[in-house]
Amino acid sequence: MPSRKIGGYLFQFYSSDENEPPHVHIKRSGNVTKVWLATLAVQYNRGYSQPELNRILRLTSEHRDELEEMWNEHFGTK
Repeated sequence: MPSRKIGGYLFQFYSSDENEPPHVHIKRSGNVTKVWLATLAVQYNRGYSQPELNRILRLTSEHRDELEEMWNEHFGTK
């Protein structure tokens, strides 16, 4: 399962998510959120406060190209 540490958060993909649109799961301290890479929309949030979620979305936006590249390499798309 590909992962990358960004800003103290673990950004990772699950191989079982192959049939879903590109997205990333972001984890830290028992909290997790799922963000769609194309729209930066939050699919779900479990435990993060709104200010922390805003920081996660900013980090996801800043690293979106890299995360999409990781997704495409892992799943063999594009």
